[in-house]
Amino acid sequence: MSISPSLDLTAFPRYQLTEGPTPIQHLSRLSERMGDVDIYVKRDDLMGLGGGGSKLRKLEFLLGEALAQGADTIVTVGARQSNHARLTAAAAARAGLACEIVLTRTVPRDDDAYVHNGNVLLDELFGARIHDLPGNADAMAFAQHRADELRKSGRTVYLAPLGGSSAVGNLGYAACAAEILEQARAAHMSFDRIALPNGSGGTQAGLVAGLLSMREDPARVVACNVLATHENTLSNTRLKAQETLALLQPGAMLPDESVIVADGQRGEGYGIPTDAMREAVRLLASTEGLLLDPVYSGKAFAGLLHDIRNRMFAPGAKVLFLMTGGLPGLYAYRSAF
Repeated sequence: MSISPSLDLTAFPRYQLTEGPTPIQHLSRLSERMGDVDIYVKRDDLMGLGGGGSKLRKLEFLLGEALAQGADTIVTVGARQSNHARLTAAAAARAGLACEIVLTRTVPRDDDAYVHNGNVLLDELFGARIHDLPGNADAMAFAQHRADELRKSGRTVYLAPLGGSSAVGNLGYAACAAEILEQARAAHMSFDRIALPNGSGGTQAGLVAGLLSMREDPARVVACNVLATHENTLSNTRLKAQETLALLQPGAMLPDESVIVADGQRGEGYGIPTDAMREAVRLLASTEGLLLDPVYSGKAFAGLLHDIRNRMFAPGAKVLFLMTGGLPGLYAYRSAF
């Protein structure tokens, strides 16, 4: 197996929120049930802070930048059950920053569990101030206005983007790409596909930029769009991957074919349950004792199962599914199961 160049991220401020590499586990029972494909999972749901989840990787670099700028307050945006908002609140508590989160009721659910349980309950426990906006509100415009108010009162504010998906935040998943390669080499194997959900685009963008920077094939990364249309997700992710690559390798250009987005699992819209998602969540839980969330990883895993069942992998292929976390969302979606 060829040795790729290492990825040097020491030039970027970083605030440690994770505790070393997350494990890669083989799903032996599910692999046997599905046939000729070996399925592995990268357990980014196991991170210790705030209930765990992939956003902590991005927040290490976002908080690093915020603290380097002297920030005492962080403001961010998300949907009512945003995993990013929850982990921003937890990370802010760890770093001693005040936190305000602007949540929109984007998903058409008004049952008590969705409105008050899950991530929202944890946001409050972590001490964040919540701004509750209707689904059609411009959350970022509100957040920018609120940040300006706080600055006028003497606060130093860092405004984090939706999903933590800025070029700086995406560095967290460039680092994850290097981590996956190192773990694969140590196990004397390689993955034919790295599958994951794509919401705000930053996780896929970081993986792609990281792999390109290490002269590895980014086309092995295939994300399932769960937030926007295929066209919007593809263009957004290409832009974010280019911006992230520019940080890692100034002047480098992103080949369009580096970003691959699979369609067909979003259903009626973001956060709206599908039968395929329910089946995927129940299947992984009942065969391996592992839990997916209903908004992101549940739909993306349903996409991976679809591809395996339709023989889109060669016999003996090894696929790695990135478990991005979001477990509190299961409690918010109690009525969906």
